[in-house]
Amino acid sequence: MAARNPRAELDSLLLQLLGDLEELEAKREALNARVEEGWLSLSKARYAMGAKSVGPLQYASRMEPQVRVCTSEAQDGLQKFWMVRGGTQIPEEVGPREAVLRRRKGLTRTPEPDPSPAPQDPLNWFGILVPHSLRQAQASFREGLQLAADMASLQIRIDWGRSQLQGLQEKLKQLEPGAP
Repeated sequence: MAARNPRAELDSLLLQLLGDLEELEAKREALNARVEEGWLSLSKARYAMGAKSVGPLQYASRMEPQVRVCTSEAQDGLQKFWMVRGGTQIPEEVGPREAVLRRRKGLTRTPEPDPSPAPQDPLNWFGILVPHSLRQAQASFREGLQLAADMASLQIRIDWGRSQLQGLQEKLKQLEPGAP
């Protein structure tokens, strides 16, 4: 990048920044649409099942998260966010849970059950046969979560692009002393 013309760098960086801003705006509109769609589907489910059938009283006493937000740092130093389903493990978590010696032969007792079973679908809190609108609401909110993670990564990239753009503009001002 240092060998290129500073004005060409500025132009390409500005085009990248404008493209990212346009993508961010599109994702914001999509997120708003998904959230609106989710609330509308949820209200349809409340209408179909009754107002007291879909509410906080039906929540499980012990809730487990269905998804997690993970972050990593890319090669260029920018953070990236993504969603991971609750039952899956990321590579850092795979391996023995405790560092203990294990007896390989002569198993005398039954193994203990896994303390973290697969997460239960929250729709089962509201009954076995839930309306389709409740499933649509769940899907809309899940898509919204994915969009929110994408937007967070994009916002970090935009902030980095702005700082690069300001640095390049200062560099150009120093190279051209006659410019205001």
